Amino acid sequence: MSDKKAQLTVDGKTFDLPVYSGTDGPDVIDVRGLSAEGVLTFDPGFMSTASCESQITYIDGEKGILLHRGYPIEQLAESSDYLETCFLLLHGELPTPEESKKFRDTVKNHTMIHDQMTHFFNGFRRDAHPMAIMCGVVGALSAFYHDTMDFSDQEHREIAAFRLMAKMPTIASMCYKYSMGQPFMYPRNDLNYAENFLHMMFGTPCEEYKVSKTLAKAMDRIFLLHADHEQNASTSTVRLAGSTGANPFACIASGIAALWGPAHGGANEAVLTMLEEIGDESRIPEFIAKAKDKDDPFRLMGFGHRVYRNFDPRAKVMRQTCNEVLEELGLEDDPLLKIAKKLEQIALEDEYFVKRKLYPNVDFYSGIILKAIGIPVSMFTVIFAMSRTIGWFANWNEMIGGSYRIGRPRQLYKGYTARDYPKK
Repeated sequence: MSDKKAQLTVDGKTFDLPVYSGTDGPDVIDVRGLSAEGVLTFDPGFMSTASCESQITYIDGEKGILLHRGYPIEQLAESSDYLETCFLLLHGELPTPEESKKFRDTVKNHTMIHDQMTHFFNGFRRDAHPMAIMCGVVGALSAFYHDTMDFSDQEHREIAAFRLMAKMPTIASMCYKYSMGQPFMYPRNDLNYAENFLHMMFGTPCEEYKVSKTLAKAMDRIFLLHADHEQNASTSTVRLAGSTGANPFACIASGIAALWGPAHGGANEAVLTMLEEIGDESRIPEFIAKAKDKDDPFRLMGFGHRVYRNFDPRAKVMRQTCNEVLEELGLEDDPLLKIAKKLEQIALEDEYFVKRKLYPNVDFYSGIILKAIGIPVSMFTVIFAMSRTIGWFANWNEMIGGSYRIGRPRQLYKGYTARDYPKK
């Protein structure tokens, strides 16, 4: 129990509320007992409410800090890779060499999907958004794995984790191939996680696709930097769905649906849309003026962040990767990418943006990288969902493995009071 107390007085009645301290971050006031006293708190968007206790990810937006199990994201991006970070998020510690090999081998051995699932794709229109297809197919995974659905069993949860981590790149690439009218490419166990994804995206049966080490490294970094981001909208959705006892495939599908919203997962897609709207370097001053005009609804996408009030720690790593990719592909003269580089320079030097800390964020650079690699804009959020699956699952697993209650937010009712149905 906490020794700290907060007092709340309502209509002359005072309530003593426990105050808890985490290992980092602000204290939280426990208001759970208020409902029994006929009092509720009001917090639209839950911006001042801690909905759970977690040991996975910590963000300090004022200082630009992002930690996974205590490790700074910059260090993980420099020294780790996506699958090692997956292990860390799931288990709380970095793997030993033996654990790492076993983990990677297990993921490789689960990459194929049940062949019957390939027929699901034929039920979608060819022009269906890839997120619509992914949401449906991931939810359908639960129809194929009845053998390990006792999620009070830690082993069953671990098997589900491997199935999701391994099959998401396969499903994501199939969403793309289906929209292109191309045959599905099956995974190869001789390739690593990022290489395999690029092979399934861009390979064809006609000839072998040679995976660039630079592009594979860039994809792996994109996966790693999007792996988890604390209690955001989609992660909270996964936890809320999981609190009902729903299976993890259904919960991850709910996270995909939440991520699909343009205010959440569509940011890097919005960056490319904005660059296309600008269209030419000569129009940049016009759009910069629009961005500075407080009465103009236009805003530069990919600059600043709702959480990070200083800088996005992921953006520094992504910027370096972006430059490596553009150099590898020789795309310095691509019109949209030239606009992006000019906007980046303005944002880093212009007093208006510097003063307001509107620095380029991870979505700005990841959008440029994905376009340079040749991935269509409609697939950007699919790749985000694929990357974030491990963070969603780690949060679901943490909740299921502990004590939890079904989520039941309350409301401030402003409708009619009781009234009689009119007599006829």
